[in-house]
Amino acid sequence: MDLTILYRGPLASCDYDCPYCPFAKRRDSREQLRADRAALERFTAWAAAQSDDRLSILCTPWGEGLVRSWYRRALVELSHLPNVRRVAIQTNLSCRTDWLSDADPDTLALWCTYHPGQTPYDRFRAKCADLTRRGIRFSVGIVGFPDHLPAAHRLRADLPAHIYLWVNAPENHPLTDAQAAAWTAVDPLFAYSRNPHSSSGIPCRTGESVISVDGSGTVRRCHFIPAELGNLYDGSYRAALRPRPCPATSCDCHIGYVHLESLPLYDVFAGGVLERIPATIPPTPPTAVSPA
Repeated sequence: MDLTILYRGPLASCDYDCPYCPFAKRRDSREQLRADRAALERFTAWAAAQSDDRLSILCTPWGEGLVRSWYRRALVELSHLPNVRRVAIQTNLSCRTDWLSDADPDTLALWCTYHPGQTPYDRFRAKCADLTRRGIRFSVGIVGFPDHLPAAHRLRADLPAHIYLWVNAPENHPLTDAQAAAWTAVDPLFAYSRNPHSSSGIPCRTGESVISVDGSGTVRRCHFIPAELGNLYDGSYRAALRPRPCPATSCDCHIGYVHLESLPLYDVFAGGVLERIPATIPPTPPTAVSPA
């Protein structure tokens, strides 16, 4: 069976204090960190034992995982498993990058987000350059607040042409058409992010070939639908896997709507759905549009 897993353990702490994030500068207790480590190690051991399944795994922690040694270790271990086709993680790239020398670059990938004001630009750019030298697959993104546009222009100019720069529409901050046009000049796929996608009753791969797993092993169809399908570790979820429509009115997060069958994103991101890398990097205009 081919199975895509979105894993989110109990970790909820981050080393950044982005004003739009509820987990900014949040600290987990030692007990919470120990629980998160144990949960990830259990999940990694489970993945290693699934010799009959081909797994694609995206870690989507609420906080920043790669500053924790157990996430770095788990990604290295998962990248070498013969039954793991891809393992990726969402990260602010604040961690060191030398640990990647131990990973299989054909399997591991990073979904990196640049947060202006949280880290020096040159430090982030240098880490992206190091990922390129190491042959690590990665995408880079930014949240589309109007005051982030100059940083996005700078990133696009400095990143290699083959590195996709994506833009997430900011939550609860509607953009004018002129502002959206400016972001589309940076990310030609921005239209998919700008507005929530109607999803009620629409077929979605979640719950069939894509599942969400939390630290206790509870399986849901995705992070955004609370109904449980069973547990990963006792195998009870398997009987619940089947095609099903989305019960939500809309879906506004890339890790959710990318799986909607009404959208062409499995073709757009063929081979890079988890790490948000398109099969072909869309061309961008030579001069970005400035918002009115």
